[in-house]
Amino acid sequence: MFPSITNNNNPLPNLPIPPSICSTEPGTWAYDTMSRRVDAEILQRTWDDNQHHWRQWSTEHIDVIKRFELLRNELQNAATTPLQHLEKPVITSSQREKEYQEWQQILEPYVSNKDTWLTAPWMVTEFLVYRKLMQAIGYWDPQSPGYQQDPFRAQKQAGLHSSIASAESVLAKLFYQTPEVFHEESLEAGLALATSIALWGNKMDLSLWPADKEHRNSDIFSKILDQASQNLLHDDTQVLRHHCQMLKERGGGQVDIIVDNAGFELVTDLALAHYLIESGIATTVTFQLKSHPTFVSDALEKDLLETLAYYEQLDAAEFPACHAAGQKWRHFLKEGQWKCHEDNFWAQPYAMWDMTEPLRSDLVQRCDLAFVKGDANYRRLLGDRIWDYTAPFQDVVGAYFPCPVCALRTLKAEIGCGMDAEQVNRAQELDDQWMVNGRFGVVHFGTGTHEREEHSKARNN
Repeated sequence: MFPSITNNNNPLPNLPIPPSICSTEPGTWAYDTMSRRVDAEILQRTWDDNQHHWRQWSTEHIDVIKRFELLRNELQNAATTPLQHLEKPVITSSQREKEYQEWQQILEPYVSNKDTWLTAPWMVTEFLVYRKLMQAIGYWDPQSPGYQQDPFRAQKQAGLHSSIASAESVLAKLFYQTPEVFHEESLEAGLALATSIALWGNKMDLSLWPADKEHRNSDIFSKILDQASQNLLHDDTQVLRHHCQMLKERGGGQVDIIVDNAGFELVTDLALAHYLIESGIATTVTFQLKSHPTFVSDALEKDLLETLAYYEQLDAAEFPACHAAGQKWRHFLKEGQWKCHEDNFWAQPYAMWDMTEPLRSDLVQRCDLAFVKGDANYRRLLGDRIWDYTAPFQDVVGAYFPCPVCALRTLKAEIGCGMDAEQVNRAQELDDQWMVNGRFGVVHFGTGTHEREEHSKARNN
């Protein structure tokens, strides 16, 4: 079993922790990803989108093309290429130094062991691809033409522009066709709809299904939403509702959304945050975002701000719901009801029980509920390890997470927990790709560690 890579004293799952997933077994999603997909699909598409700029960028100071080709060569020979430490970057702040040192710590056991891109844990190597891509373009080097340049911008833009038709339908349904959901005492209909929209929005993942500009006016998502309930393998919506009811009754809480993808999925996260504020469940929603481009479509703060700007300038006659939502979202941000926080932890391969400081203490002390979005974040909740599919989510995740947590995930990797056995059997019979194609989903709730309550009790004694 690979060791905890932070050697901290954080709480752990209640159950024995399984070994990390590696990418050595042909026929698995991990093997296909690291031996083929990241190079042949993701980096090839990245090259196609950026080669014109990179040819102009390649100077004596930083040859982006050469660095990029070296990374691709490593991945094309993933089975025999040992991992290496990152180059020491141009340090511009204590935060950059901290991030670099954390990666040194992450990689040290695998570099020392001469592990390859396939024998090291899959989560480590997959995140490393994107961190090395940032190194190749000089993302943090103020002297590089690639400074703060997102190599996935073209794909994110396509995802944003193609989101409109589905978004208009979804936003109209949530906010205008059923306005009573904001005022119902039970929260039942509104919370179920808002979480379902946010859950199935994760099906629109640019790293798996690139956006098509030609489908700007095609409402693809409504078809997905119509099939939502029959594709849930576990549903804790009622437990979540009781927790949200408690927050509402005490005047609203501090809710975080640990964001996954930009594009249409981000719009569904904004819709969830909109509902949380308007319904009184939350006084403030904090969006937890990546600190650098990762996994193609993963959202940065600038992606969120660009989404708001794009939606509020849409033609109110053609897209009235999107336009009105964009204006309202701008208001939430201006009034401090919405906040953005980027953190390096979200772009690193740590298991979430190894959450770094000061992020973990902030969640303990401040956050009343965290929604964890997407498959990569879910994999980290599970430490990217093979648990029994029916192992209780509370024992695997709720036992260690620093605050109450709700995971909204469509399945895109061969791991899981907390699923109902009969539903798993049904999914296996319906679809032999049920674990990886995003067809099925889960809504999981865990209580968290109750550390805030314990600290409060200790202060009062």
